[in-house]
Amino acid sequence: VQLTESGGGLARAGASLRLSCTASGRTLSTFAMGWFRQAPGKEREFVAAMNWINENTYYADSVKGRFTLSRDNTKNTLVLQMDDLKPEDTAVYYCGHRFEGTQPIRSPESYRYWGQGTQVTVSS
Repeated sequence: VQLTESGGGLARAGASLRLSCTASGRTLSTFAMGWFRQAPGKEREFVAAMNWINENTYYADSVKGRFTLSRDNTKNTLVLQMDDLKPEDTAVYYCGHRFEGTQPIRSPESYRYWGQGTQVTVSS
């Protein structure tokens, strides 16, 4: 599985950005895709994820109500719409993909494939 990310960049607090992640290769049995982020000196943390089978979505408390996941089935793409951005959202954002479904969907260790990361910087 290959993951190609796009979007991100620089934004002011309160603005919006949109991240996309397109999966290619052997994706027929996808269980979930999600977004994680990592700020300098911090561990990678869960942002949002979608169960690819039932399309249930999950969000970190820090982004709930501001970020929205959607899916483009024709393009096998996961989209993260980020509204009302805050400086603390600044990080490198990574798209993750997993086939197995026994581990918690919020756990980064359960994702096998990762995108290259895209920088999001929010100024105050």
